[in-house]
Amino acid sequence: MSLRFGIVPDARSGKEWVAAVRAAEERGYHTVLAPDTLFTPSPFPLLAAAAAVTSDIRLRTNVVAAPLRSAAETVRETAALRLLSDGRFELGIGSGRPQAEQEAQRLGRPWPSAARRRGQVIEVIGAVRSQVDPAPPIVVAAAGPRMLAVAAAHADRVLLAAAPSATESELADLIATARAHTDRPLPCTLQIAGIGDRLPYWLRHHLGHTPAELRARGAAALLPSDPRAALDTLLRRRETHGIDEIVVPGELADAFDPILSAARAIGHR
Repeated sequence: MSLRFGIVPDARSGKEWVAAVRAAEERGYHTVLAPDTLFTPSPFPLLAAAAAVTSDIRLRTNVVAAPLRSAAETVRETAALRLLSDGRFELGIGSGRPQAEQEAQRLGRPWPSAARRRGQVIEVIGAVRSQVDPAPPIVVAAAGPRMLAVAAAHADRVLLAAAPSATESELADLIATARAHTDRPLPCTLQIAGIGDRLPYWLRHHLGHTPAELRARGAAALLPSDPRAALDTLLRRRETHGIDEIVVPGELADAFDPILSAARAIGHR
């Protein structure tokens, strides 16, 4: 099982975005990911632009909030990106971040119960798989037991939507919960929260985390600064827990470069 890497590029203009996705492909990243929030650009045009300037790297929403669009809208956007990317698009989807309720209000869309939102995720996945040919890989973000059960039943991959401070033991519990609902392989993705003393701006200034606090908590998403030690940690988690994909915030790309280089040297990307 190979270890692969995705990146959420940090860009403030079209030129920066194009440069960032080209650099990601040249560095050997497997996937470019675009978030779906009202304080970031819409992921579908971002990924369409990425498709136009790359040839191999895969493209994924990270993640579409199912309640913010109809199933038909998501099918249409998915089909367009499958076409424009020559099949490199992957649909990342979830039931919505905690802040997505306010975003739904701004968009004039209802915010239903948690059970109904889980149902919307299932409906969108079903519509995409039945109406987009060939259907893209589906990645479902999940943390709670009911959403993990949805991911186990319907996803090709689960994005562990755990808190940045979650320990490795807590991640293992999430994975075990998901796998209790399926007898097929269920690969897992984890987004890192920091490297050494480096944290993304949003994590430090909006959520109030510090490297010292995450380190004291034993946060699994905080990697050691030594590249070999960090890679050894990731390889062990791949073997132990099946976490075979790591997502890197764009702000940490330079700090992650030595880890990526070490991984590429032994055949991972």
